[in-house]
Amino acid sequence: MTALDLSPATARRLLGPFAPAAGDDAVVDRLATVVWCHLLEPGDSVAGRLLAGLGPSESLRLAVGDGTTALLSETELATARKRWLPRLSLAHVGDALHSAAKAGVQLVTRSDPEWPEQVDDLGLHAPVCLWVRGAAVRLSELRPSVAVVGARAATSYGEHVAIELAADLAGSGIAVVSGGAYGIDGAAHRATLSVGGLTVALLAGGVDRAYPAGNAGLIDRIAASGAVVSEVPCGSAPTKWRFLQRNRLIAALAGATVVVEAGWRSGSLNTAGHAAALSRPLGAIPGPITSAASAGTHRLLREYGAHCITSAADIREMIGFEGTAPFGAMPDAGGRTDDTTRVRDALSVRAWRETADVARRAGMAPDEVEAILGLLSLEGSVARAPGGWRRAGRRE
Repeated sequence: MTALDLSPATARRLLGPFAPAAGDDAVVDRLATVVWCHLLEPGDSVAGRLLAGLGPSESLRLAVGDGTTALLSETELATARKRWLPRLSLAHVGDALHSAAKAGVQLVTRSDPEWPEQVDDLGLHAPVCLWVRGAAVRLSELRPSVAVVGARAATSYGEHVAIELAADLAGSGIAVVSGGAYGIDGAAHRATLSVGGLTVALLAGGVDRAYPAGNAGLIDRIAASGAVVSEVPCGSAPTKWRFLQRNRLIAALAGATVVVEAGWRSGSLNTAGHAAALSRPLGAIPGPITSAASAGTHRLLREYGAHCITSAADIREMIGFEGTAPFGAMPDAGGRTDDTTRVRDALSVRAWRETADVARRAGMAPDEVEAILGLLSLEGSVARAPGGWRRAGRRE
């Protein structure tokens, strides 16, 4: 069978900056984990059984050798070797590690404190390791978090809803997870960034290659304050299978999934299916009954028991969030509705609005609105810029 050098010296040489400071066994296990990452397509449950039963290095030695194990039938193991071994190349692994180091990418394995334990709910289909652009520690800050996903070919309605929801969630301290794609994904990421919230993007290809290319600037911004994550090595191309498998990671990484807009066969329904399989809360936004772009969300509401989501408050209720007050929320004494409430309700969590526009929306005189806005500004409840006013999130 294929020869494989898993000596500590080889492991340290290939891993370079990714080598742990621990002893020889930890170094060899880390290299074996990276090798497995190159051999597999995401979600390979046969490899998952070997890894769970034998650990990274012993399972790898078995896979490239000619031994057998009670964990797999001989037929299963022989079939798996046929798809794994053609990819075995330590030289290729070394090149990918060099590319990752050059791009400032971090490697996160189960032995690292940054490993997000919630992805282990995927069981035998869990990722072998994760590659991260940005701050890997962010992966441990995703509780609470919500995946906001939907169609790439989103309508203006869908993008508007995604923006409002994501900004509101992020402002109340809930991280937003999505896939970095055009349409709903991009709108959710941008809205989260605009209010200074935490957002994480899961890619289907290597994190060193922004995809789609048109969102390269957005992905850079996400990496600068959050994290861009993939389970496939640097240099890997996104494929249809990897997109589908990426969706299971989105569902597993987040505490809940909300589908904003999706056609009848949208890939977002795949993410929703994974969320349901993991017993994660699932929500869907209703749209116009005449819109094909909302046929998928209506299907989730009708056939899969998804929560009907009409606001960020509905999402917070769905996940049982009782933390920081909702973005821009201000306490009303005794719950009364007064002029301050009307002004607050006329402001956006994202868009800047001129005083005259706020007055029109509130049904009040501009001079009355100006006075109330001044008081709210002193409290830090609203922010002012050359473009007008908007609500400000509460920061601890």
